[in-house]
Parts: sequence; structure tokens; C-alpha cells
Amino acid sequence: MNPSIDQRETANRQVLQIFNQAQPRVIDIQTARDVIPGMNDDMILHAGPPIEWQNMCGPMQGAVLGAVVYEGRATTLDEARKLCDSGAIRFAPNHNHDSVAPMAGVISPSMPVWVVEDAVNGTRAYSNLNEGSGATLRYGANNPSVIANLNWMRDILAPRLRETVLRLGEIPIFPMVAEAVEMGDECHSRNHAALVLLLQTLTSGLLKTSLSSAEIDEVISFIRGKDYFFLNLTMASCKAAWLKAEAVPHSSLVTAFSRNGVEFSIRVQGQWFAAPSPVVDGHYFPQFTADDANLDIGDSAITEASGLGGFAVGGAPAITDFIGGTPDILMQAMLEMYNLTISEGSLFKLPILNGRGTPTGVDIFKVIETGIRPYITTGIAHKKPGIGQIGAGRVRAPLECFEKAVQAINNRQL
Repeated sequence: MNPSIDQRETANRQVLQIFNQAQPRVIDIQTARDVIPGMNDDMILHAGPPIEWQNMCGPMQGAVLGAVVYEGRATTLDEARKLCDSGAIRFAPNHNHDSVAPMAGVISPSMPVWVVEDAVNGTRAYSNLNEGSGATLRYGANNPSVIANLNWMRDILAPRLRETVLRLGEIPIFPMVAEAVEMGDECHSRNHAALVLLLQTLTSGLLKTSLSSAEIDEVISFIRGKDYFFLNLTMASCKAAWLKAEAVPHSSLVTAFSRNGVEFSIRVQGQWFAAPSPVVDGHYFPQFTADDANLDIGDSAITEASGLGGFAVGGAPAITDFIGGTPDILMQAMLEMYNLTISEGSLFKLPILNGRGTPTGVDIFKVIETGIRPYITTGIAHKKPGIGQIGAGRVRAPLECFEKAVQAINNRQL
């Protein structure tokens, strides 16, 4: 066997073992600037690969402008835009700072973030708290009510949740994800069961805090019904689980799919390989059509790289009401993903396939050899800033990302 192929297969087994052995758990909620590596008051993090302010898509610019106002750096969106145009704000990908966030993915310095630690490897990852669906900052909305909600989350919700987490000591996430998958979630675009499981745990912790019954009810009322609230925990847990794996040389496994609304990128050995972001095959809310949609965006597809989302969607037939398609179409797409991965996962099992593990460990060489593109469930943001979510759907990763990564390995650049 070619030594380089043998070396790569050994590295891939090591990478997958790191992920499969990971035990990510929430250990705290902190302010972003205090815990995210390299974060400071002049920086805003964003989803996807690196991109300059002037090249950002509408929803990402909308989210950035809202974050600048939220941070008190400007009092109006026009002032915020002038500040960004001046170069006073620096931008960087979440992934480059051990973080992840959905859709526009904006994390600003004073935002509260989940602190997720892999108990096996000691790696830590971070994600903001999810606002829910519709007109939210992560979808590019930035009106006064959006900013007021973010302020409440920072000043009221986060301290109460932090006390809860500290009372509990830790909240293991992958066991919840595994149970939720068995209950019909795919833990990217459908998190209904996962949220119920989280609320059970949080409620037991809330009852141990100093909070009044009215304060506890306010926390539960905010979270209840916001299924996406759980998504950020899955994302940060996947990031923490892959962090050590990204440092393994010679591997050809994808550790994240990530999009900034202009480019779609994969991460291999911690490096970015990007191509134009695709159009989402969408299911739109009333009043909106594909003409209103931005290209695919967000860090949330790290779930697919981890055997969830589109790689578990055949076990979540109820999701068709939200993202479109049919259960048969989703099942067929999921089954195709086994051709792209080096293993059936040991963490997440599919009852609909008699307990078979979800396809895990996307190998860039398998993608090129088969021509099958990874299948991702996703939300859809309006292409103009300030509007928000207009639907959800499915998308296929562009082959160009994988071609670039394969070329880098073949040229010994990785």
C-alpha cells in the first residue's frame, strides 16, 4: 500500500477515536470576552470562513450592526455601519477562536456564552445563547426589540442559567443528543426532544438555586418552545469533541462544515477549504420565496460533520413539515451518506435502522470518488439585513471544497 494512504488511514482512525471518546459537558456560562481565546472589545466573531466586512452578505451585516448597537458602540444602525466601514471593528471566524454559532454566527464581546469542556481531552469550546426563531440577530434582524431581547438574555437569563449550571456541576450533552436522536430528532434543524430533555435537567437545577418561583418560571417560559435553544449546545459540544482531532496530521476527515453566506467551507486538519455557498432547496414561510433567500449560512452544519443533521435525518420524519421534502427522500439522502464516511458512529444510533450508528467521519477522498455531496439541513435567512428567518430546507455541499482539500493533501500541503 502507498505509505501516504496507510498514514492517512491511521490518522483517520485516530481522529474518529478522539471524537467517539469525547464527553462534552456544559460547565459554565461566561462573558465572551472573558473566556473565548483571543477575544477582545474591538472584535466580533462570525460564522463560516474568513470574510471582510464589505464582502459580508446582508444577514451577516445586519447581525453585526445589531451587535455593535447591543455593545453600546453606537446608538443607531447608521452609526454602527460607519464604525464598521471605518475599520474600527475587527472580524474573525468563530472556528478560529474555538467557537461556533448558528446562521450569521455573530458573537460580540459582552454576549454570554456556554462553556463546554470535553472531559476526556480537556478541550473547551464556546457558543452564544440561542434567541429562538424568526426575527433574531442570528438571522440578521436588528430592530429595537431584538436588541432588548439580547439585553434581557445577558442581564437576566444568563446569570440565572449560570447559577443553575453551577448548582448542577455539569450538564453532559452527548447523552441527551443520543437520546433525542432515538426520539426522532436529528439535532440540527429538529431539536424538539432534545429541548424537553434539557428542560428536565435545567428544572432540577433551577429548583436548587436561590431564584424565586416567579424567576424560575420566567426562565422556563423563555426556553419552552424554543427548540433551537438546544442547537448551540450540540454545536459547541461537537466543536469541543473535534478540537484535539484537528491537530492530528495526515487526516482526510472533515471536522466541520461552515458557511458565511457567501462561501461554504470545510475544515480539514484545522484548515479552511472554501467554495461559493449554494442555494438552499427551501420550504418558505408565507409571503417569502426563493428570490428573497440568502445563500446557505452558519456554523451549525458542524452537526453533519458529527453524524447528525442531514446524516441522521432519515430518523426524523416529522422534520418534513419544517424543511420540506418527504420521509422517503430524506431517508434516501441519509443512506447515501454512509458512502462518504469511514464508520458508523458509536455515539448516535438510529432506531429506524435497527440501532445502526449514524454515518460519521466524512472522508474528503470518498466524496470525490463517489461524487456524492454531503446532505445538510439548514435554515434560510432573508438576503436583506434586518428581516430575519424566512424558511428552512436542505442543501448539498459543493464539491469544490473537497477538491481543494484533496489537492492540498496530494501536494503534501497538509
